[in-house]
Amino acid sequence: MSDALSKRQILTHPVYLMAFGFGSGLAPKAPGTFGTLVAVPLFWWLADFHWAVLVSCIIVMTAVGVFLCGETARALHKHDHPGIVWDEIVGYLIAMLPLAKDWRAVVIGFILFRFFDIVKPFPIGLADRHVKGGLGIMLDDIIAGLMAALVGGLLWYYASFYQLL
Repeated sequence: MSDALSKRQILTHPVYLMAFGFGSGLAPKAPGTFGTLVAVPLFWWLADFHWAVLVSCIIVMTAVGVFLCGETARALHKHDHPGIVWDEIVGYLIAMLPLAKDWRAVVIGFILFRFFDIVKPFPIGLADRHVKGGLGIMLDDIIAGLMAALVGGLLWYYASFYQLL
């Protein structure tokens, strides 16, 4: 894992466990993708509530995430370690804000969020390079989620409007 933290420490310390997406960030390949997958059932559950509940959860998870990601990065001695995936969980929930509780929307949101998170077009890449600490770890995924929400919402709206779904 890392010289700074063992797998056991990550799985037993509540802050590190949450930052590592309840262990999903320990995936040897594509930990960000596995972290995003953790958010899918969470979205599916939250989508049954009023939209304000989802927004409130995102706000709380973002605030908590700044702390979790910052503390875990300090313990690992590495800014934005690939295993820190709490930011992917929050980013995906943001991406799903304009989308429906529908398996097709879940897939659209997932693909768009991962695309923006991996490619990091402007302004995502700018935030990723220049904002440090827990806020920096969270911010690029928040922006990726917003961009995915914008594109996904438009795609969903037009596909629904033209009865393509």
